[in-house]
Amino acid sequence: MKSINIGIVGYGTVGHGVVNLLRNNNELIKQNSNININLCGIADRNINRKIDDNIKNVDILTIDPIELINDPSVDIIVELIGGINEARYIISESIKKGKHIVTANKSLLATHGYKLFKLADEYNVLMGFEGAVAGGIPIIRVLKEDMCVNDIREIYAILNGTCNYILTQMELQKSEFENVLLEAQQAGYAESDPAFDIEGIDSAHKLAIIASIAFNTMVSIKQVYVEGISKVKHIDIELAEELNGKIKLLAIAKRNQNNIEVRVHPTIIPKRYFLADVMDVYNAVYIRTSKVDRTMHYGRGAGGLPTGSAVVADILSIAKDISFCDKKRVPILGYNNSYNEESNICDINDIVSTFYLRFTVDDQPSVLSKITGILGEHNISIVSAIQRGEWLRNGIIPLVLITHETEGRNIFNSVERIDKLPFVRDKTLVMRVER
Repeated sequence: MKSINIGIVGYGTVGHGVVNLLRNNNELIKQNSNININLCGIADRNINRKIDDNIKNVDILTIDPIELINDPSVDIIVELIGGINEARYIISESIKKGKHIVTANKSLLATHGYKLFKLADEYNVLMGFEGAVAGGIPIIRVLKEDMCVNDIREIYAILNGTCNYILTQMELQKSEFENVLLEAQQAGYAESDPAFDIEGIDSAHKLAIIASIAFNTMVSIKQVYVEGISKVKHIDIELAEELNGKIKLLAIAKRNQNNIEVRVHPTIIPKRYFLADVMDVYNAVYIRTSKVDRTMHYGRGAGGLPTGSAVVADILSIAKDISFCDKKRVPILGYNNSYNEESNICDINDIVSTFYLRFTVDDQPSVLSKITGILGEHNISIVSAIQRGEWLRNGIIPLVLITHETEGRNIFNSVERIDKLPFVRDKTLVMRVER
């Protein structure tokens, strides 16, 4: 039986999950693969305070990851510290030492992935990063291998459990964003500083990674259009329901004739869509391709064990490859290419959609006519207007308009003008409606 030695850098939530899975499923792993995964070392800056029964007999317990990187017996380095600069250094140095890499670091790959992939190819090193996107859902391997004879045309995904939990609870509890966010923080579903999640940045990092694989071209985080959910109110949840829809923070990637779309934003989707039924902290990825047509991939998108499962799967996949002396079985991104960052990304202003607009205005005559007048000047026609007396508070009332399809630039230009009018009391909420 072949034995593969691994060193883990970072013994936090996911690190614990990985070690638990390796310890508790050791015999199963051996039976399924005929490979022994030997945990020979863990590096963590606070390792002396984290030693438990699972790791007390590990040969190397150190605060210095270089000790693992320089150990010639270590075959795979598993980077689980997160962040960018230190993680990038650890992975780069590991690659230069000929170590294969497993990481769950979405931020690093979305920002500097193309440099690391080129470096890994230069040193003939394998990289696995299934845990970087959608937790325990095996979506990276699906895109790289299972869909290899398909042209991937569209991806619609819910990639952040925190946002999905908040939107679900706003609907079920009939509560406002701020109240549900506080509950999510108390329940451990949201960080004390939740901006990375609720402003869509986490989803954007993940989208950059899967779009790079799906469309055979490098997409970086700076190319992804991002909006978060912090401006969504319960009134928007209610009105989406009346439109027979639900609000979800969607990560969308599409291949057009001359470019690709990569965007993250709250979206009203019809209830009949499978994604509308994805609740709480769960993630889902919906893919439309040329041959298979539509597939849906659903599961837990975060947590020590789900993400740890994806990390262990990567460890085992690399272990199989190096055991059978086949280091080139599947390219890192599923295709052979120079990792070029210059993707032709569609400008968000050019994307045509139906829009949901919620204005916060003084309750006075002529407001509707002045707003629709400006919209009309930008070639925007209205499907419906909604305003109700029970929404009136202190002389201020929401006004909701649903538009016909129009280019994003028409909406943005008109809203910029409208928000400067003296009777407008808050920034206008703009949401796209998927038909």
